[in-house]
Amino acid sequence: MNKTASESLRRRATDDTQWLRTRPGEQCLIRESSEDTNGLYAVLEIVSSPGDGTPLHLHANEDEHFLVVQGTARIAYGDKIFDLHAGDVASLRRGIPHAWGNRTKADLRLVILVSPGGCEEALRILAGNKDVDLRALGERFHITPLGPTPF
Repeated sequence: MNKTASESLRRRATDDTQWLRTRPGEQCLIRESSEDTNGLYAVLEIVSSPGDGTPLHLHANEDEHFLVVQGTARIAYGDKIFDLHAGDVASLRRGIPHAWGNRTKADLRLVILVSPGGCEEALRILAGNKDVDLRALGERFHITPLGPTPF
């Protein structure tokens, strides 16, 4: 590994100053952006408070691969609902409605690999704009909102 790549990896691994508040109850850190991977993928770390969750939605372009680091994630995927516990992984394929949430009394910590990358930019926009048009944002990133969190 060349020195520049090594320094870059070390910097990203220790720089926790860029946490984004993407909605009440959720903080996100973009660990690896699509800019860093030539668009191949992005890696996100999310901390979700008790009761937090995403609305039901689908991605037209991205697959999401979840690793639960701490806590329990409730996942809706297609017509299934299941729990993932610390150490569990799941892959959610594009084009299939899904949502996730924290239905416990403790924080949930997830690492999500999104492939290909690019939709992490929507999280930056959400964190930086309180009056964001969610439908327009979804259209821009090919993410279709389908309804509330199904739990």
